[in-house]
Amino acid sequence: MLFASALTTLALAIPALAAPKPLTKRADSDLSLNAQLKLANTADERYALLPDASDFVFDFTTGAVVATSETWPALTGVGASFSMGSLPGCGMAFLHLHPRATELFSLHSGRVQSSMTPGIVDSEGNQRIISVELTAGQVTLYPQGSFHTQFNPDCEPANFTASFTSEEFAAGIVPSQLFTFSNEVIDRSFGGSIEGEDIETIRDAIPAAQLILVEECLATCGREKR
Repeated sequence: MLFASALTTLALAIPALAAPKPLTKRADSDLSLNAQLKLANTADERYALLPDASDFVFDFTTGAVVATSETWPALTGVGASFSMGSLPGCGMAFLHLHPRATELFSLHSGRVQSSMTPGIVDSEGNQRIISVELTAGQVTLYPQGSFHTQFNPDCEPANFTASFTSEEFAAGIVPSQLFTFSNEVIDRSFGGSIEGEDIETIRDAIPAAQLILVEECLATCGREKR
């Protein structure tokens, strides 16, 4: 009987011991808001860390172009991020990829020529390139890790939004990342077709900006390259 009573007492005590303690909001010097949101045990605790209605609004009019969990903590745990922007007339985005997310690119005005390789090789060893022209109201898909670019062939800006299947999708600019490797790696990767001094020339010539202005298009639009 004593043993049974002890088991009963233990069974009643376990839920009390296992009950989660309320999460207290820590000072910024302790844990970031993102970290606190990730550690929240329940939805109630999570929402308590976002007490203001304004916590659930991200304002692109302030000049921000990407909403991630870093710039918008309310996205923490959601598994998504969002971008809004404009591709200027004659502008082409650098060839890039998103290592941690698939992108849905939606055009709201203008026209954009999109090119993407999904990493699929045909029976002859050729990479498949998917090239489409988007107009307002259309959307295209860039699978995670796929190389892609967009070009606005018109004189007026093309406005777009893009959603990503990760809170921290990241962007890898292909030329600059490729040429961070040593000259030996680049030389062998290109079959010895680039001389050592030319590798340095190419490396130094890669623009820091993520946008290219196409000169032929600018000439048609009567504009000069800045």
